[in-house]
Amino acid sequence: MSIELSITSMRCAACVSKIEQALESVPGVTSVRVNLAQKQAQVDGEVDGEELIQALAEVGYDATERVTDWMTFSVPSLRCAACVGRVEAALNAIAGVDEVRTDLADKRVLVKSTLEPVELEQQLQLAGYPGQWQESLDDEPQRRQAQQQLIRLRWHSALALLLGGGLMLGAWAGLPMTVDTPLQQLIWGLVGGVTLAVMVVCGGHFYRGAWQALRHRSATMDTLIALGTGSAWLFSMAVVLIPESFPPMSRHLYFEASAMIIGLINLGQALEQKAKHQTNSALRALLALAPKTAWVLVDGKETLRPLYQVRVGERLRLKPGEQVPVDGRVIAGETFVDESMLTGEPVAVAKGVGDQVNAGTLNKQGSLVLEATRVGRQTALAQIIRLVRTAQSSKLPIASLADRVASVFVPVVVVIALFSATLWYLWGPEPAASHALVVLTTVLIIACPCALGLATPMSVINAVGKAAQLGLLIRTGESLQQAADLDILLVDKTGTLTQGQPVVTDVMVVGHCSEAEVLSWAASLEQGSEHPLAEAVIARAHQQQLPTVEVAGFEAITGLGVRGEVGGVTMALGNAELMVQLGIEVEAVTEPMRTLAGQGKTAVCLARDGMVVALLAIADPLRDDASQAVARLQAMGLQIMMLTGDHQTTAAAIAAELKLDRFEAQMKPADKARVIARLQQQGLKVAMAGDGINDAPSLAAADVGFAMGSGTDVAKESADIILVSPSLFGVAKAIALSRATLGNIRQNLFGAFVYNSLGIPIAAGVLYPLTGSLLSPVVAAAAMALSSVTVVSNANRLKRFRWLDGQ
Repeated sequence: MSIELSITSMRCAACVSKIEQALESVPGVTSVRVNLAQKQAQVDGEVDGEELIQALAEVGYDATERVTDWMTFSVPSLRCAACVGRVEAALNAIAGVDEVRTDLADKRVLVKSTLEPVELEQQLQLAGYPGQWQESLDDEPQRRQAQQQLIRLRWHSALALLLGGGLMLGAWAGLPMTVDTPLQQLIWGLVGGVTLAVMVVCGGHFYRGAWQALRHRSATMDTLIALGTGSAWLFSMAVVLIPESFPPMSRHLYFEASAMIIGLINLGQALEQKAKHQTNSALRALLALAPKTAWVLVDGKETLRPLYQVRVGERLRLKPGEQVPVDGRVIAGETFVDESMLTGEPVAVAKGVGDQVNAGTLNKQGSLVLEATRVGRQTALAQIIRLVRTAQSSKLPIASLADRVASVFVPVVVVIALFSATLWYLWGPEPAASHALVVLTTVLIIACPCALGLATPMSVINAVGKAAQLGLLIRTGESLQQAADLDILLVDKTGTLTQGQPVVTDVMVVGHCSEAEVLSWAASLEQGSEHPLAEAVIARAHQQQLPTVEVAGFEAITGLGVRGEVGGVTMALGNAELMVQLGIEVEAVTEPMRTLAGQGKTAVCLARDGMVVALLAIADPLRDDASQAVARLQAMGLQIMMLTGDHQTTAAAIAAELKLDRFEAQMKPADKARVIARLQQQGLKVAMAGDGINDAPSLAAADVGFAMGSGTDVAKESADIILVSPSLFGVAKAIALSRATLGNIRQNLFGAFVYNSLGIPIAAGVLYPLTGSLLSPVVAAAAMALSSVTVVSNANRLKRFRWLDGQ
């Protein structure tokens, strides 16, 4: 959990030091980051905000908790990369806004802010991009709106193409596209009126967008379309109304171009909209996991209630085949739950009394009674959906060039179009006016930076959605890009390479007693201890259904072991140092203890009546897939380095078993962060994989931090990428997906840049000396629409990504 504090009384570097010390002294705090310029502090850990505020008050600093949240706004008027830049600039200028992310593909703006939604809606209105706050995670209203827009685009496209196509067919059939007689004036005047009506009905949104941009002294894609089609229509009407003002050769009409351009761009947007609908299928699948209703138990009776009415603490009935509606704890019943939609693991998990279940998972068999622990926006599924949506709108560093180009692209294109048209009008061959108009319109239309604006976000949306299906939660676009270029992966041992739960692996009996007796005595002694090794001994005894007895005179000796009387006999359980301290001979077991230590196991001696009667070997076993995952990562070109707090001998044994490249033992959390800094100074791109709690400083310091998460803990603030299933194979999946995504983005950007780089000179007429003709505005409109569809279609290939072969 991360808490942000506002500390207005912070003045200097000395204040920063005092504040850091005060906050770090609060139990449960794992990391502290203080920003003097913004007078803020961010604290990670399991801690309450009031405790932090009290700790600061004790050292003389007044603080308040900053409640920030991501809010989503639907902004239908977002059309191109230039729009994105203006929206982000307008919102970032407001005090209280921490971060803004714009999703051009879904016409959505995400704002991390302490302000009320209505204040942000007002700012969007002032910027010329009206937006509406989406309170619910449900996308159904927006999907309906998008479907209606798709239907409108299809009809508008059909109507405009019908008119434009009819006029073009007429021209090919010999219909004169000039004005030489009064009758032609009348006919073409009527055609011009019909064309204007079609332009208003089918392309009105382009002209309204252009006017809105003009009012705010800016230019967008709509500006180019409006200028291109509008100038073609105005020129044609001028020829119709005053033909005598134009030389006979320049009296050509371009009504069909205006209609066809509107129709083709609408058609391109319809195809683009349909492709975008497929893009977010992963997020829609997550949203579909949450059922709309739940069976609530009231006085023993089942009541079907809308999910939004379910409260924490209420009891729910879950029937076979139903999806879990909330995060809850099982209080009755047993079953198997399919958690693949959250973890990516296909094997159903057994659940019984006391176990946790997560919203969106599927109950396979039995009937359960649950106590709701987290509902609505607090469930693990809701957190995952928010993380996916937020990450999908994040920007990658690779997109910065495209953003810079797009921010100045439209004004530059207008200047190029006017300059080219002027050259053609002054020095071009006859009909000079017609040629100038064709060049002006064609340059304006073909240069629309739609494909450029979509190149990165479409790939990111697909990649983040695919990642969620693979059990990966990507928090930022930057981490998605950096994961492709990693050199070395540092891994924490406990809970990352190992299962994180010590178990008794060997029982070596030395005296005249049985293994069952040894385990029963050891478990009896350990009943009063809370040490993790004690839990392993007790678990082994329970597994074999062995009895335990009361212990008299129990004593826990810190760092050594325990002792007491079991059945009236004095016993001790601990390390060799405890045995020596108690005067018990250990020479007979010294060599076996050394052998076990070389295998990475902790040897514990059990003494009875002053003699060692058994050795118990305790180890945290490796995960079943740890060896294969390490080999896979090494095959991908990464060095693997283990960092652990264990002794050198234990660490060396594990490193040898896993064939790790490097390892360092007896490390503290601060030491791990220093290792990361040292490797980064050597020019290496460093990743860190840990459990996200005691490894928080290291995860934050690494270029990419991988938190080995679980379905109930998806909001580890210190990590960049969260692995819902705690397996290192998740790191391999993330790196492979990152490399595929970067390749896809480079393809998109290359295509978009090449399209615009070649399209503008061709539209300006550089090929005229070779071909004797200019590029038609209609062809330019078709090419512009096709370029956007191509980018979206190429990005959608990421949906077919298979991580094992990177395809």
